[in-house]
Amino acid sequence: MTHETALLATIAVSLGCAFLFGFIAARLRAPPLVGYLLAGVAVGPFTPGFVADARLASELAGIGVILLMFGVGLHFSIQDLLAVRAIALPGAIAQMATATALGVGVALAWGWSVGAGLVFGLALSVASTVVLLRVLEARGRLGSNDGRIAVGWLIVEDLAMVLALVLLPAVAGPIDSHGTLSRGIWASLGLALGKIVVFVALMLVIGARFFPWLLRQAERTGSTELFTVAVLALALGVALGSAQLFGVSFALGSFVAGAVISESDLGRRAAADALPLRDAFSVLFFVSVGMLFDPSIVVREPLHVLVVLAIIVLGKSLAAFAIVLLFRHPMSTALTVSAGLAQIGEFSFILAGLGVSRALLPEEGRDLILAGALLSITLNPLVFRVTDLIADRARR
Repeated sequence: MTHETALLATIAVSLGCAFLFGFIAARLRAPPLVGYLLAGVAVGPFTPGFVADARLASELAGIGVILLMFGVGLHFSIQDLLAVRAIALPGAIAQMATATALGVGVALAWGWSVGAGLVFGLALSVASTVVLLRVLEARGRLGSNDGRIAVGWLIVEDLAMVLALVLLPAVAGPIDSHGTLSRGIWASLGLALGKIVVFVALMLVIGARFFPWLLRQAERTGSTELFTVAVLALALGVALGSAQLFGVSFALGSFVAGAVISESDLGRRAAADALPLRDAFSVLFFVSVGMLFDPSIVVREPLHVLVVLAIIVLGKSLAAFAIVLLFRHPMSTALTVSAGLAQIGEFSFILAGLGVSRALLPEEGRDLILAGALLSITLNPLVFRVTDLIADRARR
């Protein structure tokens, strides 16, 4: 493949395989996300046939991460979160702490470092908001009280993971090869948090005024494509500028940009206009993640894969179920939240990739996380059906 055709071939084959595998997954009543990940496996270096350019796929995936986080910010609602804060905030924190502790314990038992265990546990502790929203929408529960609590719970998890993505590079430097923290960690953390505070303050003071003004100017031209270009330019520009000027991640920059725009009267139109391109590049992100997955891990380490799946499907769900009941909410709410958390997704992939790039997480850990994601997302509709049966029996 020549350099001139490498980019075109990577995009064309990746999207073509994503459509094929996503279509098959949808016909089998599995989330299309499973098909996108399998498409990445098909065009990756661990399977025969066409191998996509991993470097180009990684760069395209970076755009996917930016637009994905920008979309999360656009749909972030402080009012919705405040409405369920009494259960979502303490519940999400307690559940994430439980799952992270399970991940750390398993990692230490496998001989990994503490740093690897923390990354591994955090990656297993957070569920996919994309998967949850689609499942709740398909089952007609998105607008219910149980659905709002589950979504608010995952919003808290998303915010915690955004913070983890920002702090991980600062923590990775002071962690030595044995996974222990050096004395420079507090200075690194302080510097990183200081940059975050300055960046967020500038966005809230300047961005909250400038971004809506810019979008209004684009809207007044009457050009739909110009408005879309303005939205995408803000998403990519803020992400790049935040990384270059403040040293924060693309994920945080794009998330804050989306959250600032969401508070304006043009927030909904911005979300609608950015949706098609966001979805396309998000698909490329999931394909690129699948390219990194070595499917032989399922054969080489079947017990490890089962342990990871047990933490995701059983450990997190049982912890969430107990927490919701402890706060005296009905069993139907506990079952909905626990079923929604019985999977992992996009944030887990981003955190695993960052952990490997920072030499904190071994590549085996990334493969196990990807295997757990594939299996848990595939099983998630079945988990919801089981919880429905339990709820019906409880009502009778």
